[in-house]
Amino acid sequence: MLYYIKKYPFSLVVILAVIYLSFFKLPCVGVSLFKGTDKVAHFCMLGGLSGILWLEFLLNHRKEGLNLKRVVTGAVVCPILFGGLIELGQAYLTQYRRGDWLDFLASTAGVLVASLIAWYVLRPFLFKRG
Repeated sequence: MLYYIKKYPFSLVVILAVIYLSFFKLPCVGVSLFKGTDKVAHFCMLGGLSGILWLEFLLNHRKEGLNLKRVVTGAVVCPILFGGLIELGQAYLTQYRRGDWLDFLASTAGVLVASLIAWYVLRPFLFKRG
């Protein structure tokens, strides 16, 4: 466990922040910029988590090279499953939140966009300089 705390500290902080934002009752301001603001929030939360996971994985494994199966599992599959678990948790563990499959779809889209950016922009940049 200490290995993961040392290697992925920002990812762990983002995971805790996503859990907090997903399960604790936030004050209601009653104003929405546009319909679907919560979908944008889900896109950004899980996309940000995936992006941080990609960044820390790429930085930690520049020297020995990439294990594609490992990085796809850790930075793509796990955040998608995490988003699904959050939606199920909101549906069944809280009374003030509801699980919404469109939120899950927005979260999945955020993970996929972050992964594409990491693979086609971040990875070549880091490995060129490494």
